[in-house]
Amino acid sequence: MSPTADEAAASAVALAIERGVTVATAESLTAGMVAATLADTPGASGMLQGGVVAYQNAVKAGILGVSEELLSAVGSVDAGVAAAMADGARRACGADVGVSTTGVAGPLPHDGKPVGTVFIGVATQGGAAAHAYSFRGDRPSIRAQATAAALERLLECLVHADLPHVK
Repeated sequence: MSPTADEAAASAVALAIERGVTVATAESLTAGMVAATLADTPGASGMLQGGVVAYQNAVKAGILGVSEELLSAVGSVDAGVAAAMADGARRACGADVGVSTTGVAGPLPHDGKPVGTVFIGVATQGGAAAHAYSFRGDRPSIRAQATAAALERLLECLVHADLPHVK
């Protein structure tokens, strides 16, 4: 069974601090929920560098450095965009790891993607990857599921990735 968002955040904070790894977020559909869940965890100031709420494509491009050509070609709900957002957060905040969320919380489809389509990006100095999800439920439920998935992916990265400063 998957950990709850709070459990994943607690484990991620503890492991990042133990390893001396810093984290940054870039969030679209979750609008800061990932960073807030991390920040709700005691000790988060030892690992959380910052975050960007990038709801609009202009912010994804201007602040996070996501290619305007990519955004024009595929829209904002895409694996490549999620990976680029995560890398942009990592670079913008000077962090070892970036994690991002982009997707469709509803109630209507967006960029030709159905409600519940979510991409979670994770980036380190070694590269970026994205993971696709299809969640069910209402808008708050999809956002909560995306937050939990992002924290799980962050924890997975911290456990398995060959990060700088890892002991």
